Amino acid sequence: MNAVADAPAAAQIDYQSLRYDYRHHPDQDAAAPAHHPVVIVGAGPVGLALAIDLAQRRVPVVLLDNDNKLSTGSRAICFAKRSLEIFDRLGCGERMTAKGVSWKLGRVFLQDAQIYEFDLLPEPGHHRPAFVNLQQFYVEGYLAERAAELPGLDIRWSHKVVGVEQHADHTLLTVETPEGTYSLQAGWLAACDGSRSAVRQLIGQESKGRVFKDRFLIADVKMKADFPAERWFWFDPPFHRNQSVLLHMQPDGIWRVDFQLGWDADPEAEKRPENIIPRVKALLEASPFKDAEFELEWASVYTFACQRMDAFRHGRVLFAGDSAHGVSPFGARGANSGVQDADNLGWKLAAVVQGEAPEALLDSYAREREYAADENIRNSTRATDFITPKSDVSRLYRDAVLQLARRHAFAHSLVNSGRLSVPATLHGSTLGTPDVDDFAGRMLPGAVAADAPAAAGGWLLDAIGADGRFAALVFGDGAAADASLRALAESDVPAAVVRVPLDEAHALAAQRYDARPGTTYLLRPDQHVCARWRSPTAAAIRGAHARALAKS
Repeated sequence: MNAVADAPAAAQIDYQSLRYDYRHHPDQDAAAPAHHPVVIVGAGPVGLALAIDLAQRRVPVVLLDNDNKLSTGSRAICFAKRSLEIFDRLGCGERMTAKGVSWKLGRVFLQDAQIYEFDLLPEPGHHRPAFVNLQQFYVEGYLAERAAELPGLDIRWSHKVVGVEQHADHTLLTVETPEGTYSLQAGWLAACDGSRSAVRQLIGQESKGRVFKDRFLIADVKMKADFPAERWFWFDPPFHRNQSVLLHMQPDGIWRVDFQLGWDADPEAEKRPENIIPRVKALLEASPFKDAEFELEWASVYTFACQRMDAFRHGRVLFAGDSAHGVSPFGARGANSGVQDADNLGWKLAAVVQGEAPEALLDSYAREREYAADENIRNSTRATDFITPKSDVSRLYRDAVLQLARRHAFAHSLVNSGRLSVPATLHGSTLGTPDVDDFAGRMLPGAVAADAPAAAGGWLLDAIGADGRFAALVFGDGAAADASLRALAESDVPAAVVRVPLDEAHALAAQRYDARPGTTYLLRPDQHVCARWRSPTAAAIRGAHARALAKS
């Protein structure tokens, strides 16, 4: 990986002003285009996460980025529990959790009164919080530093892809650098280059969907105020009438405020400090912190769309993150769904490159993440329609719901200030083996494995994800558990076996997995359930493993 020019000690790094060296690579002098098993375009959170995952699986990877710096401003800030669990397996979840502002409580206001609050993680026994707020440049910076520790991961800054030509067994890339252009061959190309994806345009594809005719101002404000670490959302507040406002705490004393502006707002005018500062002052005047001093750090005006590509796989080119799909910011579904794309794609691409699975496994990536994108778009569209109604009927409904919610708890579930990101359960995935036994609970095939306390103060997901392979959970001791363990051994399936006693220390795990003595779960490398049994046979385990690799 390229080094940072004159980088200070890690604790003192200013990630927003950090610049990465452009470096000449021997591939630029090769007589014929060098071949690499995997090339990733885009060194944002999704591209970096995918590159790290592949490198940890010993797949050599080249990561190209057209820039030499990280993102600016807050941009994506809400990283969900599932993303933190993925970052744990990538080697930087603890660092992100420690730096981020953890929260789980949201409050919703109508005008100047709270109408209700919600708890996103009401049950105990989870290692990671419901969400952390952490500026995107920290996430990118920590991932880039983790990438630098891994052999076989080559990040090339200031390398812009300007040509993509597909062939039967590779994709030929034309790459532009400060020293001119050169060519590369990619066995597989992963496009993680954002909503304006150059790769998507270069292969003649587009994203389709709905553009919302509204504008929002993001203001990052540095201030000393004792607002709690919660999500506060206002409908029609007295300090910003007939619009909505969202407030989040970030690290370093930075607060993010989103002001709805309306479609007719002038984006350039709204970004001027003389227009932003009075808005922030008005918010503070209406709060208990009216005397708080603040400074404007960064601002942007954005519009958004809910859209996706028709297909996330095109031959040897695979799309992930914003290059494949986009949603509104309400619900924190953008960056989180992109990280889950990388989590889904990483193990599958490694299995195909290493000859452990057929190319059909990559078709399952497209189908599963298209399904997840549709779920995110559906939730995001509903939230946006509620927050910014565009018809008289929609506004009448929205206002009636808000008034009801002031007085009646049943109406709280109808209020939609953004259904916050949760991992998709992959219903109907071709990789899952349908149940043959009766189970209760949410850990059905296609679901993400739930965390729970484990022995000696540890956590179940840490044990499952220790080596990035398939994993088998076997519950209990005694004859039934021993029979399940023998079936696993006889199956010859290369899975990490995790024993989970049915004792008080593991009571939450047993409850979440509806476990009895001998109950066995087979989990994919991305920790999705692919099969479960009360008493498995070796043949059933072999069949479920083959199905999860698209071999049957």
